[in-house]
Amino acid sequence: MRIMIVTDQYPPMIGGVPTVTHGLAVDLVKRGHQVWVLAPSSCPHDVHRLEQGVRVYRFSSFEWPTDEGIRIAFLPFVAMRHLLKKSDPHIIHIHSPVTLGNIAQILAGEVRKPVIATNHYLPINLSRTLASDPLLGKPFSHITYSYLVHFCNRCEYVTAPTQTALDLLYEHGLHAPARAISNGIDLQKFSFGEGDPDIRRRFNLPEDRPLALHVNRLSEEKRNDVLLDAAAKMQGNGYIALVGTGPAETELRVQAERLNLGNRVSFLGYVRDADLLALRRSCEAFVIPSQAELQSLSTMEAMACGLPVIAANAYALPELVHHGKNGFLFQGGNSDELAHYLDMLLADADLRACMGAESLKIIATHDHAQVVDEWEALYQRLDSEFSEAKQRRIQTRMRRTYPGYVPTKRLRPGSQHIGDLAPSQKRVSRTTRRM
Repeated sequence: MRIMIVTDQYPPMIGGVPTVTHGLAVDLVKRGHQVWVLAPSSCPHDVHRLEQGVRVYRFSSFEWPTDEGIRIAFLPFVAMRHLLKKSDPHIIHIHSPVTLGNIAQILAGEVRKPVIATNHYLPINLSRTLASDPLLGKPFSHITYSYLVHFCNRCEYVTAPTQTALDLLYEHGLHAPARAISNGIDLQKFSFGEGDPDIRRRFNLPEDRPLALHVNRLSEEKRNDVLLDAAAKMQGNGYIALVGTGPAETELRVQAERLNLGNRVSFLGYVRDADLLALRRSCEAFVIPSQAELQSLSTMEAMACGLPVIAANAYALPELVHHGKNGFLFQGGNSDELAHYLDMLLADADLRACMGAESLKIIATHDHAQVVDEWEALYQRLDSEFSEAKQRRIQTRMRRTYPGYVPTKRLRPGSQHIGDLAPSQKRVSRTTRRM
């Protein structure tokens, strides 16, 4: 199949959406599909490259003023129309309902191509300031969801990574056909294994204390501040390592210094994938205090490495973390409760082993190979339905133009067969041939 993926976030950007869209594109290419990715460039110029078999078109863009690292493409209507006609995709899969997504949706309607929209966003992802404002937060959330749902309802099909994420769209008026499809992870890459005895020394982490790992963007909605407050209240000898960067990093470091957490917490910054895998296999637990997750790849990757998880009881995290089975859920923002569960889990090796085993069972259903199977089946089904609908339209036009017309075989999309006409109707107008 020919598949076009439209996204406002794609590598070298770092985050959940870039990881998901890049992984899907590469996996589809490996299965023999032709894939085009449309994304913003990281500069004022258009860039076109073949990356791991994926045809990546990056359009000139500017940085989103309220979110460092997010870029918004200018309005490349002409370039995208040309690319759409040239590539003639069977399916258009939109992962971002902003500039490129809206243009792709408009152009898809012109050429009658089926569109799938996958929602990865919460209102707080679009503007942390407005979403957290005590007066403007609720109206902003309503406006944001009204926009998201309006966009999704104009698509042939809608997906979200979790049932929680999908239910949020339903609550705000979604009526397009929809289902939850996990983002998935590579269970061959992320798996239970022996820890690296040198990895802690390389990152200056204590080797004789139980370690809780946190991997996420350091930004306000991820509630890293709650984790630092909990670290200051821990009674045991546990240690916490934070992996990631973001706009709140300076503020968080100031908080850690104010709380005298030099002997309790380390900021590791950006860590490359190979070292991060070794860290997961060499720590005792994973912790995520975020209150803005529609799934959480970092949590899934930790579970795939056999780690128990302590997570905020917010949005989609309870779909992954089952309280008392593969970890604990604490009330979002409650640092006392988080500190209690950290002390309990880091002090009990047997409990960690049992919960880690449950994490492996739960995550088994999120294997990316199964997820790509689901995408392929959905793409093929929508393409088939669109092709059949197009054939019906063609046949309806032919019957109206030629009352004696009787199709003798199934029409191919975008074509008609002179042999299907009665002898007196062999002369087909130029307009009819273009139907």
